[in-house]
Amino acid sequence: MTDAALKKPEKIRCDACPVLCFIAEGRSGACDRYANHAGELVRLDPLTIIENSIESGTQAVPFMKGTDGSDWDGDLVQSNRPFVTAVGAGTTYPDYKPAPFIVSQNVDGADMVTVVTEGIFSYCGVKIKIDTDRFIGHERNIVRCQGEPVGHVMTSEYGSKMLSLGGVEHLTGGTKKEGRVTCDTLLKLCNAEAVELTVDDGATVVVQAGKAPIVNGQVENLMRVGCGSATIGMFASQWAQHVDEVIVVDDHITGVLSEHQAGKMLNVPPTGIKVNGRRSTPGRYFQVAEPGTGWGGTDVEDPLTILKPADPKVAWQGLRLLMVSTTGEQYAYYELDENLEPQPAPLTEAIKLSVERIAENCEPSVCSVLFMGGAGGSLRAGVTENPVKLTNSVKDSLTHVSCGGANTYVWPGGGITVMADVLDMPSNSFGYVPTPALVAPIEFTMRLSDYVALGGHADQIRPIEDVISDSVRRVGQIDPEADPTAKHNYRWKKDN
Repeated sequence: MTDAALKKPEKIRCDACPVLCFIAEGRSGACDRYANHAGELVRLDPLTIIENSIESGTQAVPFMKGTDGSDWDGDLVQSNRPFVTAVGAGTTYPDYKPAPFIVSQNVDGADMVTVVTEGIFSYCGVKIKIDTDRFIGHERNIVRCQGEPVGHVMTSEYGSKMLSLGGVEHLTGGTKKEGRVTCDTLLKLCNAEAVELTVDDGATVVVQAGKAPIVNGQVENLMRVGCGSATIGMFASQWAQHVDEVIVVDDHITGVLSEHQAGKMLNVPPTGIKVNGRRSTPGRYFQVAEPGTGWGGTDVEDPLTILKPADPKVAWQGLRLLMVSTTGEQYAYYELDENLEPQPAPLTEAIKLSVERIAENCEPSVCSVLFMGGAGGSLRAGVTENPVKLTNSVKDSLTHVSCGGANTYVWPGGGITVMADVLDMPSNSFGYVPTPALVAPIEFTMRLSDYVALGGHADQIRPIEDVISDSVRRVGQIDPEADPTAKHNYRWKKDN
């Protein structure tokens, strides 16, 4: 055997990210996105094309509100044409490269261009909305994964707890392990996988996009119908003829029917039932208990603990009292005895129906995960030689920004800062590089004339027919139930 035959194949260098891996034959780089196949650098994920079937009525992604085949109406993205996403496209790194795919397409007589690239986002994170009343942690408390800080608790929104995870401070500003765990957490969440998080001095929460949260081992079912005061307002007319007093227990605003404006309008008389807490406006009380995982997001297990002794000058024996949470999942009915003490009593059918009506009006509790990132230098340089022109084009609504074909919200102000719902994107849209940073698809769609005007890489434009081949992944609709490991089963595709 000759020396040449014995010689091991040389490793090849990948320049798709700052790590610059040397990859041996048959092996992939540290990110699992690029590999050495017979001495050639190949992309492991297929380029993903979103195809909408007019015949079947399949809608690929929500923002493609589409047309019925009529003349082009100015929409930059239409549902009756294949859309080239950046999933599997490759990256523009280092900055001097044009974007991997700059695709032209004629749409009802209008020449369109879509520029696609997988961006390396060091400045990125996720915003998580968790539909639950249960206490998960105080605002500003640190959120951890595998013991490492990966984010913090934000201000609660109506019926939901909010988390902010990731960001450059965690990816690069802490320890090496913190950055690695943060990147892995973001990757899993963005690819709709489940992640267990713990909040300092708070709860353990399992979060997965589109799924119910699991708080301290308990699956959440319902998002509250409203705060205690709002619940009084919604159901006062259904209670007024069947009970004398209703108290809706809530961590933020507990409602009391007889004092509430809704009760006054329905001629509900005073009952002498008094509630602990800080009185706001009539029938609305703050801080009736500490936050917790009990009734209405409080630490209350026995609702009677939030009551003061009844006023003997106003209350009466036989007074009918309903206490209920903002989801209707906890409720109790009492009647006052001769000592004006509440005694448990069976619910009447009318009261039971009203409690069920609260639960009926509660939406299912789910987790929402929004990717958020800033499109920086290499992204914009991959589109045009004068990056600020792309930014201005986006601000002027001449360029539409999408992520994996999903509609994005572009933040006002400087730069191109976008948010996208990960469930609107094809499965396994996200990758990573061990710098660490997240790899996310981003597309810029505009008219050909506008692309030329902003100094785009016009010599790199390719017709869509040259891009769509047997090796691309075609997506007809988003499937959040897709196997998260399926990305490794697709055949290799040459990196263009």
